[in-house]
Amino acid sequence: MTVGVLALQGDVPEHLRAIEQLSGVPSPRAVRTPADLETVDALFLPGGESTTIARLLADAGLARPLIEKIRAGLPVLATCAGLILLAERLEASPSGPNPPTLGVLDVTVRRNDYGAQRESFEGPVAVEGLSGPPFPGVFIRAPRILAVGARATPLARRGQEVVGVRQGSLWGLTFHPELSSDPRVHRLFLEEAVGGPR
Repeated sequence: MTVGVLALQGDVPEHLRAIEQLSGVPSPRAVRTPADLETVDALFLPGGESTTIARLLADAGLARPLIEKIRAGLPVLATCAGLILLAERLEASPSGPNPPTLGVLDVTVRRNDYGAQRESFEGPVAVEGLSGPPFPGVFIRAPRILAVGARATPLARRGQEVVGVRQGSLWGLTFHPELSSDPRVHRLFLEEAVGGPR
């Protein structure tokens, strides 16, 4: 199994470190080109600035190959900005114009819906299939999941609010597991989505 991290902008080093903590997983690869994308069996889309990542995806010629690879079954875990880029529908945001999305995850999302950087927070998250205590969710200028379509199902909740969804091997989270010191979400994704370490 070869695991990749989209390495155009955002929390790339943090995702790489989280994956490297997992026993039984070869060193992850940074994905910057369509040729890089062809070498991976699973991909992490990091948090960062969604409009910047969308522009860099287009500049690198990665948007269309990534859509095609996802539709062919590539497992993807997307966090924060990554979730925005996967979403089929974006509501208008007070943060400004929405970026173009890949349109592959059946959710409606609004960018930066918890407020500005100073409204960032941490809180316990219940993740389906995750044993042990609640996961320490890190929410930084987080998007909000407004609606979950018929093809997707809730995966994570903060109280009653849905903060993560899955659609087959696509996972989208509003929080940043890569910014915690807890590798359980990365491990669970690789176990369930691609039969990775157990």
